[in-house]
Amino acid sequence: MVTLAKACIIADKALEKGRMLGLYPLSVAVLDASGCLVVFKREDHSALLREQIAQAKAWGALGLGIGGRGLAQRAASAPDFFNAISALSGGRIIPVPGGVLIRAGDQSLLGAVGVSGDLPDHDEACAIHGIESAGFLSDTGAPSDPATPAR
Repeated sequence: MVTLAKACIIADKALEKGRMLGLYPLSVAVLDASGCLVVFKREDHSALLREQIAQAKAWGALGLGIGGRGLAQRAASAPDFFNAISALSGGRIIPVPGGVLIRAGDQSLLGAVGVSGDLPDHDEACAIHGIESAGFLSDTGAPSDPATPAR
């Protein structure tokens, strides 16, 4: 499970990666497997909506069981479905990279991380760094991602 201690490691390491890369100020949300917020950290000067965006990236990935990169690919091929899902969820799903599932070594789903503040690919790299620094596997939803289960 994603404990408070592990969630803090994930968030801190994601923010650290952003500083190493010289990114814009980031916000990081870590959710447990039930979708509850465990940790939220926002860097100084992070834009106002970054909290909601980070949570929506994580919540959407968790809710559909597919990392944000995979959701983005599916949204591009089925925009009407994702418009309906967005409406159904009250706008709580943002299908872009930066929402990454947290998996245990046995591939069981433990939660999700959402990072927002820079380009989606950069946000995703920070989420992956945080997850892997805490000893978990990251699942972006991309077919080439080794942690993405076969569908």
